[in-house]
Amino acid sequence: MTNSSALNHRVTERLMQLATVAAIALSVFQIWQGVTANLSAPVFRPVHLCWILALVFLVRPLVKEDNRFYLPARLIDLAMVLATLWAAQHIVRFDYDDIGFLLDGLGADDVLAGSISIVTLLEATRRTVGMVMVVIAAIFMAYAMFGDILPASVASKGFALDEIIRFHIYSTNGVFGAPLAIAAGVVFIFVLFGAFLQVTGAGQFFIDAAFAVAGKYRGGPAKASVVASAALGSISGSAIANTVTTGALTIPMMKKLGYKPEQAAGIEAAASTGGQIMPPVMGAGAFVMAQFTGIAYSEILLVSIAPAILYFGCTLLYVHLMACKLGLKGMDKVAQLQVVMKQGWHFIVPLILITTLLLMSYSPVLVGIAGCSAILVAAMCRKHSRISIRLFFKGMKEGALLALPISVACATAGIVVGVVGQTGIGLQFTQFLMALSGGYLWSVMALIAVAAVILGMGLPVTAAYIVLSIMAVPALTELGLSILAAHMIVFWLSQTSNVTPPIALAAFAGAGVAGASPMQSAVQAFKLAQGFFLIPLMMAFSPLIYDGENLMGFIFAIVTTIALIVAFAGAIEGRLIKPLSMAARAVLLAVPFALIFSGLTIKLAAVAVVVVITSLNAYRGRESSATAA
Repeated sequence: MTNSSALNHRVTERLMQLATVAAIALSVFQIWQGVTANLSAPVFRPVHLCWILALVFLVRPLVKEDNRFYLPARLIDLAMVLATLWAAQHIVRFDYDDIGFLLDGLGADDVLAGSISIVTLLEATRRTVGMVMVVIAAIFMAYAMFGDILPASVASKGFALDEIIRFHIYSTNGVFGAPLAIAAGVVFIFVLFGAFLQVTGAGQFFIDAAFAVAGKYRGGPAKASVVASAALGSISGSAIANTVTTGALTIPMMKKLGYKPEQAAGIEAAASTGGQIMPPVMGAGAFVMAQFTGIAYSEILLVSIAPAILYFGCTLLYVHLMACKLGLKGMDKVAQLQVVMKQGWHFIVPLILITTLLLMSYSPVLVGIAGCSAILVAAMCRKHSRISIRLFFKGMKEGALLALPISVACATAGIVVGVVGQTGIGLQFTQFLMALSGGYLWSVMALIAVAAVILGMGLPVTAAYIVLSIMAVPALTELGLSILAAHMIVFWLSQTSNVTPPIALAAFAGAGVAGASPMQSAVQAFKLAQGFFLIPLMMAFSPLIYDGENLMGFIFAIVTTIALIVAFAGAIEGRLIKPLSMAARAVLLAVPFALIFSGLTIKLAAVAVVVVITSLNAYRGRESSATAA
């Protein structure tokens, strides 16, 4: 190692030690604020974001360690940390009670601090999320500043820099608005809970339990992957993180059993993405939804259960059909469920606790803190799962680091939300959407789905949902959907970018683990994740989002959705229990249209058709098995 390389390495080590201390301190600070709620929003949110940005500049350097400009670049990183600290303390000390700034405008120091905050936020966004989100935020800010020179149909007032800084920085709008409030409060605590699940071994327990439940069946590791991702993906907060962590175990097993690498990667990506719509936590988006809609999180949790189960049922069906086509069997050696449960049953208690408390409408922040405490207490109650102080601090550190891209993305998404509110462009977008779609609900849904995929190519799921909900939900409600149904549809469609070519980040992550082609893995994931498109259609055209009144309609919506999933899978895959004839596939291909767009009588007939075709196919399967025997 040369002297230069050795020096670079020593600098990296020292800065990583500083980052570790800062990350642990951030977790302590977040827990303290969650318990005491001593700091007001204009103080807590800037402090949180300052801490996040400083950590980003420490752990995500401007250039890599082997770059010859590493040391000068690290000096730039440290300068950005200092600039962030100065700007944050200025914003925290800002006198919001003095309304003179509303009459006379901000002072030069105020504008400078606000400008530094926005610039450092966008740079941190580039390092953690990617350039696409920076470009989107910059376009919206440019629109706010120069909207007055645009054609009248899309023009806005055109705001001065002083007005933009005042709105986005010195208020609880824009950067410090609702998205960051959710990320800094609820989401951070549940990300910390997920980190504790991993360091205590609870995550491994849920994976082992999934293999014990599903491993012995046809295509066992793939089905275990779906079950494990349903359990863990909800809490991890990231489909990509879930794909990598769960996939590190499941993907090699799937390949060993006989799945192609691309299929294994696609299965894991589709299952892990589904974790983001699975209660009780549902990633970060559901908490944002509760904030945007004003609907209690407990209600969102309850109405999400049935659609989430239907999604995983859809994925399991495709996995089973794939296993049948490949002629795969189950795993030869599977741990007994009672043995797995005996070793780790105590890890179920924290999940039961947080689910119960959320349903009882306790504060999500306090529920998350209770969950963190419960998982640690549960781990310490049994000798084989006790963790050391070192592992405890590792969990504190990992929780903070995992939260970096989420908080940064939400703060930047706040710029977009703020510009929409400041300029009124949301109303113009709604009118444009209605005009382009002709006022038909199905065409509005199609346009939103396309927009979700495009946004998702460069934005994290939560950020894509925030941006899309602000722009598209009014169009859906104008066509008669409830506010909850409209947000749920947008929330589900926002997940699709993880599994939809040409840029499917969760599928690409799975391809990396599997050693597979990224694009072919994305195609497989897209096929397996059809529920993300089919189920939102049923949310729009049937009472699949239960309103507490029409119970029979809700039950029939579940039945028709199951029929829709089976019909679509059979038509695409060409088989159910046994291969289907071309005539049967043609009939099944027509069934979805009848189930979505027709009246009650035709829907009943379509369900009956699916039942008859499935029953005949199952009878053929039993007859073939009997003949073979």
